[in-house]
Amino acid sequence: MTNEPRPIDLSPLSDIPATNPWDEHNQRWVDFVHPLDWKNPEPSGRYNLLVIGAGPAGLVTAIGAAGLGAKVALVEKHLMGGDCLNVGCVPSKALIAAGKAVAAVRDAHHFGVRVPEGTSIDFAAVMLRLRRIRADISHHDSAARFSELGIDVFIGDGEFMGRNTFAIDDKTIRFAKACIATGARAAAPPIDGLESVPYLTNETIFSLTELPRRIGFIGAGPIGCELSQAFRRFGSEVVLVESEHGILPREDREAADIVLQSLLRDGVDLQCCARNLRIRQEADGIHMAADSEHGKQHYDLAVDQLMVAVGRAPNVENLGLEAAGVEYHKKGIKVNDRLQTTNANIYAAGDVASKYQFTHSADFLARIVIGNALFFGRGRASALTIPWCTYTEPELAHVGKTVAELEADGIDFQTFTVQMSEIDRAILDGESDGFVRAHADRKGRLLGATVVAAHAGDMIGELSLAMTHGIPLGQIASAIHPYPTQAEAIRKLGDAFNRTRLTPTIKGLMNTVLKWRR
Repeated sequence: MTNEPRPIDLSPLSDIPATNPWDEHNQRWVDFVHPLDWKNPEPSGRYNLLVIGAGPAGLVTAIGAAGLGAKVALVEKHLMGGDCLNVGCVPSKALIAAGKAVAAVRDAHHFGVRVPEGTSIDFAAVMLRLRRIRADISHHDSAARFSELGIDVFIGDGEFMGRNTFAIDDKTIRFAKACIATGARAAAPPIDGLESVPYLTNETIFSLTELPRRIGFIGAGPIGCELSQAFRRFGSEVVLVESEHGILPREDREAADIVLQSLLRDGVDLQCCARNLRIRQEADGIHMAADSEHGKQHYDLAVDQLMVAVGRAPNVENLGLEAAGVEYHKKGIKVNDRLQTTNANIYAAGDVASKYQFTHSADFLARIVIGNALFFGRGRASALTIPWCTYTEPELAHVGKTVAELEADGIDFQTFTVQMSEIDRAILDGESDGFVRAHADRKGRLLGATVVAAHAGDMIGELSLAMTHGIPLGQIASAIHPYPTQAEAIRKLGDAFNRTRLTPTIKGLMNTVLKWRR
């Protein structure tokens, strides 16, 4: 392969800016997820299940149903793999990994390692690696693979023609059950002047090949925090604008503040409590002007690139949902707890129908659809225990209820915290910022947990398992963890709970026994 564009009709990709630049890696990626020479099959009779959308929810639904013997049709308008593979989890984590490598070199002197001055960052090579890895991974979600598994894969625009029919091109697909898994897309909030300037979203930022000298991010949620830290480490001047106080507003405040301090140490310029944000284009760049919360301060900052990292809209347009009898609203498709839409034979899963817009939640919602739609299952979305993680450095992960939610619900709980500075492995690794915190009932059953640590995303799984299966903190304490590991902090949570059970009465009895046995 060469870096030269192939002589092929690229018009089907004209509304997918993520495919730029059209180099060998993006060509290989597109060959998997939107092959330009794909021939849609002829529909063959009535399908047990029609799946619309080939993101995580749609792919899991299709492959799981087909593996159980169902006759499945899968429709995708844009790119197989959805946001996660193409413009979300995969490219962003490749970028973040490169940023961590920069920080490791920068901070190597703390470990007695001397790195020559003048070490340079080749941003074009960083992005080339991103595109190469995305292409390497994308075969898992390819149209050819799903076709080989016995699924009829249709690529192109389509819409419902009735309550049990769907049309794509000149073909009509009849189905017994259907699942809408069309996901969501970046949608800019109503900001004065934003429409008058070019701006990036998660759907375009990974197409950059040159490092912006100055870049601004609107929104200090997970995407804004992750990417602002990465670009600052690459050498961009970074401004992060947030309307709330601080960052990551739905997280534990103490945990979010630890991430905030890390961003500030990296050199991110955080402008929070922004009011009346205005955007305009000037000769020296794109200007972001705003007032402070109480109007006592004003700033006007210029950047070369601007990314909107807040706002999502469900993909519900042009699907013929009215013809199918499927109701929807501005937040997505209306579903009940069993993921049925207002057409009992049509289900919805993933970002188009869930407040939890994560790949892993889409995966497990899809499993509910398979059981409920095809096998008389009674699975409920509300029964899922869904963790999440923001992949800054340190990472911040959470599962279950927050303190505010527990207090609002009037739940009696106790909180246990283990600082990472008390964990030998974290100290040895130079990663002692952070803590593990759990909220539990009086029997030690977990109600919620937060981890802010270098490997929080890996550590939260043990706490999620405990919540899902009702394993109390006392039993976690009895599980032997390898030494030294950072996950030892979770065992120490169990120790902290067990100490609360050592009441004065029990201590007195134990002292009596010990005196008697002298």
